[in-house]
Amino acid sequence: MAEEVAAAVEKAPAATEQVVNKVITKVQAGETTSMLQNLWAEHQGTVIHFGKIVLLAILVLLIAWIIARICKRLIVKAVEKIPGLDNSIGQILGNLAKTLVWVVALLMILDLLGVNTASILTVLGAAGLAVGLAMKDSLSNISAGLMLLFLRPYKSGDFIDCGTVTGTITEIGLFTTTLKTPDGIFISAPNSAIFGHPIKNFSRNPIRRADINVGIAYGDSIPKALEVLNALLQGNEFVLKDPAPQVVVADLGESSVNLTLRFWATTENYWKAFFGIKEGLKGAIEGAGLNIPFPQRVVTLINK
Repeated sequence: MAEEVAAAVEKAPAATEQVVNKVITKVQAGETTSMLQNLWAEHQGTVIHFGKIVLLAILVLLIAWIIARICKRLIVKAVEKIPGLDNSIGQILGNLAKTLVWVVALLMILDLLGVNTASILTVLGAAGLAVGLAMKDSLSNISAGLMLLFLRPYKSGDFIDCGTVTGTITEIGLFTTTLKTPDGIFISAPNSAIFGHPIKNFSRNPIRRADINVGIAYGDSIPKALEVLNALLQGNEFVLKDPAPQVVVADLGESSVNLTLRFWATTENYWKAFFGIKEGLKGAIEGAGLNIPFPQRVVTLINK
């Protein structure tokens, strides 16, 4: 048996060379047309069948491209119309639907070509299980990303602090959330790291409260200080009248009577109100004849 196989292998190049020489001879003799006619007559059914498969495959790809675009567009628009859902959810679901359409189209093309898709699905399932076990951390980021998208503790443009990162949300993805810090630094945080910590969202509520502390000397009049500081709060255009601002005595410190200015402002005007009040504090207190003390210590020297 081995000798027969070896003999066949030795004869194969010679047989191939004979066929090639035969074709070259016919082409040189001007018998190209008859040769093509013979090939068409012998393999007509195969060529037509293969041509149909190619056309069907192209048609499947074209239909898949159209359906994928329509599905993504419909999902994105549907999510945009649902109040309370972040637009990032529409993009992610649209991309998933688009990928699913292309996978189905690929399986249909393979089936047209006679490939056993059942075995391919089995192999892909086993490979997916192995990849899933190897990428369990990435899968935890995906699950955390989905929970963040549906629970919506924040959305794009919100300023958050979750213990590990602080910044303005720029993009919410399946694996990571990207932020921009107040000093312009880019941060890409894994979703599992954010979802596993308490999230402070400074942009979620429409109004925020600010507390500013200031001290006056022990010799100054507290009622006068309260009156002056209340007038400062009332005169600021960004301080809300409801809830009403307050000025209270917070603490009797070592060197001063500490007062707290407590007021509310809209989230978008919060820092304007905060820094505006801070800027006007010194002038208002000194203009009323009051003093902002600094820490002092009395040292007594005993002369022996």
